[in-house]
Amino acid sequence: MSSEENKEIAHRILRDVLEQRNLDAVEELYAADAVEHSPMRDFRGHEEIKESFAETLDAFSDYTVTVEDMIAEGDTVAARLTERGVHDGELMGIEPTGNEFEHQTMAFLRLEDGKVAEWWVLPDNLSFLQQLGVVESPGE
Repeated sequence: MSSEENKEIAHRILRDVLEQRNLDAVEELYAADAVEHSPMRDFRGHEEIKESFAETLDAFSDYTVTVEDMIAEGDTVAARLTERGVHDGELMGIEPTGNEFEHQTMAFLRLEDGKVAEWWVLPDNLSFLQQLGVVESPGE
């Protein structure tokens, strides 16, 4: 597949799965044995990856992801994203704070045969947790 086709798959994940909240699109966009690597843990296969997306969507209202930059070469797509939302659902044992957040995330996808085989998600968790009020900001 071309770099542009691979980038379109990444855009579809953001648009179809996150924006339109269509978790069933995971089965079309990800290989059956795909792995999502995140700081919390690895999610393997369609069902666990759907659970990962569902946890995010359930924890935040007004959740959006903006693509700031996206490049592709060979079977890899890299993206710099801005995530925004309101924390009004439990996430990783953190009770809802009602706080708004905006933070950067780096994402790297490796594709095989037109489907995501691996996805590395690297959010700025420190900034995120500071905005939720769970971790103090320096100087506070």
